[in-house]
Amino acid sequence: MNSFTPNLQRVLCIGGGPAGLYFGLLMKARQPSLEITVIERNRPFDTFGWGVVLSDQTLANLAAADPDTAALIGREFHHWDDIQVFFKGRQVRSGGHGFCGIGRKRLLNILQERCLALGVKLVFETDATDDQALAEQYNADLVIASDGLNSRIRQRYAEVFEPDIDLRQCRFVWLGTNQTFDAFTFAFEKTEHGWFQAHAYQFDDKTSTFIVETPEEVWQAHGLDKMEQPEAIAFCEKLFAKYLDGHSLISNATHLRGSANWIRFPRVVCKHWTHRVSVNGKTVPVVLMGDAAHTAHFSIGSGTKLALEDAIDLANEFATGGDIDHVLEAYEARRSVEVLKIQNAARNSTEWFENVPRYTGMEIEQFAYSLLTRSQRISHENLRLRDTEWLGGYEQWLSGGKALPPMLMPLTVRGLTLKNRIMVSPMATYSAIDGVPQDFLLVHLGARALGGAGMVFVEMTSPTPEGRISPACTGLYNDAQSAAFKRIVDFVHSQSSAKIGMQLGHSGPKGSTQVGWEGTDEPLPEGNWPLLAASALAYGEQNQLPAQMTCADMDRMREQFVESTRRAAEAGFDWLELHCAHGYLLSSFISPLTNLRTDEYGGDIEHRCRYPLEVFRAMRAVWPADRPMSVRISAHDWAPGGNTDADAVVVARAFKDAGCDFIDVSSGQTTRAAKPIYGRMYQTPFADRIRNEVGISTIAVGAITDADQANSIIAAGRADLCAIARPHLADAAWTLHEAAKLQNRDVDWPKQYLSGRDQMYREIAKQQQLAAALAAAPRVPEEEQ
Repeated sequence: MNSFTPNLQRVLCIGGGPAGLYFGLLMKARQPSLEITVIERNRPFDTFGWGVVLSDQTLANLAAADPDTAALIGREFHHWDDIQVFFKGRQVRSGGHGFCGIGRKRLLNILQERCLALGVKLVFETDATDDQALAEQYNADLVIASDGLNSRIRQRYAEVFEPDIDLRQCRFVWLGTNQTFDAFTFAFEKTEHGWFQAHAYQFDDKTSTFIVETPEEVWQAHGLDKMEQPEAIAFCEKLFAKYLDGHSLISNATHLRGSANWIRFPRVVCKHWTHRVSVNGKTVPVVLMGDAAHTAHFSIGSGTKLALEDAIDLANEFATGGDIDHVLEAYEARRSVEVLKIQNAARNSTEWFENVPRYTGMEIEQFAYSLLTRSQRISHENLRLRDTEWLGGYEQWLSGGKALPPMLMPLTVRGLTLKNRIMVSPMATYSAIDGVPQDFLLVHLGARALGGAGMVFVEMTSPTPEGRISPACTGLYNDAQSAAFKRIVDFVHSQSSAKIGMQLGHSGPKGSTQVGWEGTDEPLPEGNWPLLAASALAYGEQNQLPAQMTCADMDRMREQFVESTRRAAEAGFDWLELHCAHGYLLSSFISPLTNLRTDEYGGDIEHRCRYPLEVFRAMRAVWPADRPMSVRISAHDWAPGGNTDADAVVVARAFKDAGCDFIDVSSGQTTRAAKPIYGRMYQTPFADRIRNEVGISTIAVGAITDADQANSIIAAGRADLCAIARPHLADAAWTLHEAAKLQNRDVDWPKQYLSGRDQMYREIAKQQQLAAALAAAPRVPEEEQ
């Protein structure tokens, strides 16, 4: 214990919830000489809510932090492995999920008893209206602000903590029932006004939590906002009667009047977690913990988990013996990242439940898979570990025959069949001369066609010389370019089973720039050419000012796109994509940040899409009817005042009506002011929304790095194709290598996926894996051989 932080003698925890109690007992267990006081405004047995849920992983963390407390909690838990989904008169049950439920009151009582046994002072029925006065009263060296969701301390020092509180769209009510459930149960019921869902789980021998949730507009349409509690509970009992088996629903918040117990979930994020105040001339840190610092939606059951793990982390950090400032900096730096991961997952989960109608067109098999993977933290192979039999059955259902990894399922669009769901995303190679693709592009695309992808895409290619991004970018406006592209197409068709697509686009205000490795989006040092855009707005201060396109410019440009489309068809391309994203010419019309026009091509989203749609329709008219066309869009500008994913739905629907087969869903790069929120598969939710709201096939792109992610995306119906960029850039045979990993668990590749060269690469991949396995195997001493 000698290494414990010096000069820390007295700790005050304001708030007697899981965070404050658990931190108090952990600190006292590690350093018995500490004076620790926990202040709670309620009586010892007063609490609201019903049961809380912890995963097996969280229980393991508790056991490592304090085995005695973990043992006490463990004896009270109700454990289950299964999740059961009820939807449209059918049900799906999946196992291996490993959850435990415990009554919130019982959990708090255990923590209280453990605190008292260790010598932590508990002070109840004390309303902490002034944290500084309490810090002075108890001569605290450290104040833990664990005063919950509506933290007064967070509000008092809001200028320092900088909280961001987002009230979510659904209303929910936290109820209980004596009906017991042998699985974590999700039940969905449709009314004349919309969908309700119940989250139900058992937490002791005779009681279950029963949360009812519905969008705000549905809640109001049923008049629940005007009902008193008994009437609203009766409504819920009738709606979910088939799951309650005659049992009633119970409220433990009867002191609330009217509909006050129906709340909207507040997502809390704080920029800073520590503030220092002066108390009697002494600097005392005030540290946020638990719901005071952050919240995570109940649909992933992580609020209590985060609170307990906050306490573990900070107690462990103090045990290292660092000074208080260092300890608090390390705690905030580490925990804020971990919390952000959970909150990102919680945001995905929250939005899934806020948009249940988006998925109700699915059969229950895919609906349940989408639900189980909604946070993007549970993946396809993770589900296999949890319930192999269930996932194998789902793969078989999804493929309509033999179970296949979803990314290896074929896909037919119009008259074209792709052997799998992986495409190599268009990537600028800056290797052309006068717009003519050179041997580098032949090797680049040819290698990836041989590397297993279902389709490879040419980088954005301009219909005019001035529409190139840089002098080293490709064009398709003369015979030399057409002939060079036909050579590449012929190679892909003759030497692989892959298909090849052409992406046509004009750089607009982002043209006449240096090649990527010299300066992305930076203008040429000399020899710049004139630029065109929807409006006379430069992409950045250093970029040149484009001219606003006139109607004559637009007519001419449309015909140039049509001419390039004809050339692409003659060269034999299987697929054509129109680039309307990333701030290039057609994108500059769609975004309100770059389209300031006052004519019929500016204004609302429908008018901003008018010219890109004119170009698309003209191209579709000359592109062969049996070949697909897609459009790449920026589904979110990531900048104030810009397009959002709601606008992307409007854009996608307009292109669908114009004959588009697929939307290639990217985001951002429309303005230098964009601030994307990056992360694993961070653009996939946009593809999901467009696919399932608009009813058009989508391509997911962005931070998709392995087969597991691609399988999850395809299986959940979030997209129909996955576009792989950087991973396939680094590894030409990425698809083969990822498929070879799946082969290790005896997955047979579909016959249509294999050509002679694919077979060769399959064998190479297997040999590489065998060599790697041998190299990693432990050496056996000679005498044991």
